[in-house]
Amino acid sequence: MNALGALRRWPVDRRDALPLALWNSAEVAAATGGAASHDFQVSGVEMDSRDVRRGDLFIALKGEAMDGHNFLPQAFANGAVAAIVDHPVEFPHVLVEDTTAALHALAHAARERAQAVRIAVTGSVGKTGVKESLFLALDRASRGAAHRSVRSYNNHVGVPLSLARMSARSRYGVFEMGMNHAGEIAPLAAHVRPHVALITTIAPAHIENLGSMEAIADEKASIFSGLVPGGTAVIPADSPHCAQMVAIARQYGAKVVTFGAAADADVRLLDAIPSANGGSLVTADLGDTRLCYSVAEPGEHWIANSLGVMAAVKAAAGDLGAAGLALAEMGGLKGRGARHQLAVPGGKALLIDESYNANPASMRATLRQLGQTPATRRIAVLGSMKELGDFGPKFHAQLIEPLTEAKIDYAVLVGEEMRVLARELGKAGVQSLGIPGGFAHCDTPAEAIAALKEFGLTHGDAILVKGSNSVGLGALVSHFTGLSGSKGLGGT
Repeated sequence: MNALGALRRWPVDRRDALPLALWNSAEVAAATGGAASHDFQVSGVEMDSRDVRRGDLFIALKGEAMDGHNFLPQAFANGAVAAIVDHPVEFPHVLVEDTTAALHALAHAARERAQAVRIAVTGSVGKTGVKESLFLALDRASRGAAHRSVRSYNNHVGVPLSLARMSARSRYGVFEMGMNHAGEIAPLAAHVRPHVALITTIAPAHIENLGSMEAIADEKASIFSGLVPGGTAVIPADSPHCAQMVAIARQYGAKVVTFGAAADADVRLLDAIPSANGGSLVTADLGDTRLCYSVAEPGEHWIANSLGVMAAVKAAAGDLGAAGLALAEMGGLKGRGARHQLAVPGGKALLIDESYNANPASMRATLRQLGQTPATRRIAVLGSMKELGDFGPKFHAQLIEPLTEAKIDYAVLVGEEMRVLARELGKAGVQSLGIPGGFAHCDTPAEAIAALKEFGLTHGDAILVKGSNSVGLGALVSHFTGLSGSKGLGGT
């Protein structure tokens, strides 16, 4: 078939006739109940003037400490076409009573006009990676008609902002939802009204604020409250809290699909073997079919994540083959598993960047993976795990077990909460790790950089960098890789 024949056979979609602009002035005014000062078209929506790009609509949000109206000149200097404001200004704008309410209204208008299949993702660990995997799978299968929240835009501002950015042409939308306190997930789910809601796992993240693992499971499962009628809840079968989450899902009338290694899982792991690139070759039973696919990301946790991805893609009537290809090709995300080759004396060293987030479950998983990584020496740079409250000392002290099981040669512990682990290592003696004097405690990332330099990296080393984002270990990664830091907008 020649090129012209191929074009003629190209599938026609009603969305192809829709405008290319994300929003125009009339649509923004109608959605928000505001009044437009000029006619305009925009290609994006932004609420941070520093991130505005040419063609954006800037929403001047008001917070406790900041008022976006004060940054209008910077937003327009950066290329904004128009702004949503609550009082008349000299720039092209849509005048509304409340800019936050206008953002929500614009988000809901985007949700309704696109008629996309919407997938919501939450969980204590793995949200962003699963969200990105789902997006890559659905984007591949839909000829670029998938949309997702960027970075970690997963909170009360990030979720409606991500919705407002969804094109009318979108066939799929994937949205991450995080929380720091009880009662935060349900409002996010109400914004998105997902057709599929996926929980990755339950772990003691933010246990300081919620008090118990059961309360964390309850809060994460409140995502099912936003499901459209007949929507699907995708739940980890291997979680001790599976039955609890299934019961909540059924209270909301959801169809339940479980995934994992459990014998009764709907999407069940049959086999997983290590592959040459450090990932896994997975065979799964999806009930009506068996599927064999590769997972590029290393670690047992990514095997479980992949099952959740397959379950959600199937529930969204997506292409399972495209999902398999996406999982095979996906690389590590910045701060969440990205791998860097460092030039060191004698050759190369591997740096694994997990600097964005940490809790006891993810610490154990990544240390286990470090222990399985081929290396001459294995080095762990571990920052404090935040928001554990009274549970913090116990969870930090217990990290001695995965550290020793992984046969770590040297550990750099960063932050006040890590002092308890340093004491445990000191009690265990110098042989608790692979070399004499096998750990150092530092108060700051700068001190950790100095400790690594003093230790001396060399060819064949594998270095894991992991901690809560507020510890600032991204600066250490940037120092050794030469990459600049990134920011997120959300909880976990």
